[in-house]
This record gives sequence, C-alpha cells and structure tokens, in this order.
Amino acid sequence: MLITIKEEECCSSGICALTAPDVFDQREEDGVVFLLDKDPEPSLHAEVKDAARRCPSLAIEVEEIPA
Repeated sequence: MLITIKEEECCSSGICALTAPDVFDQREEDGVVFLLDKDPEPSLHAEVKDAARRCPSLAIEVEEIPA
C-alpha cells in the first residue's frame, strides 16, 4: 500500500486520525495530518482506505501495490 499525503490540501479536520489512529495523526501546531505508519499491516488497509474516502479535502491518496 502506498499512502500519499498532500499536506498543503489538508484542512485539519482530524477524520483520518479518528478513522485510522494507528496510521494517521495530526501535528499539534497546525493539525495537519502525518503518517505514523507508512507501511501498515494488511489488517489496517480497510481503515486507511476509509480514512482517505472520508477526508473532506481529499488530502490522502491510497494505492494498492501488488505483492
């Protein structure tokens, strides 16, 4: 899984961190999303995709990489 974050588009809603807290968090100073885990376990992939879909500013892109 390849996760790309477009920091300049993040609106700091926090939905990603609430949806996939093992993978995403927010910077304290401005609330912008950052990755806690750039290579999450397969068991977290559904949460990561859900977080990307829920992002109101579409700042998270997820691509499945074939094994």
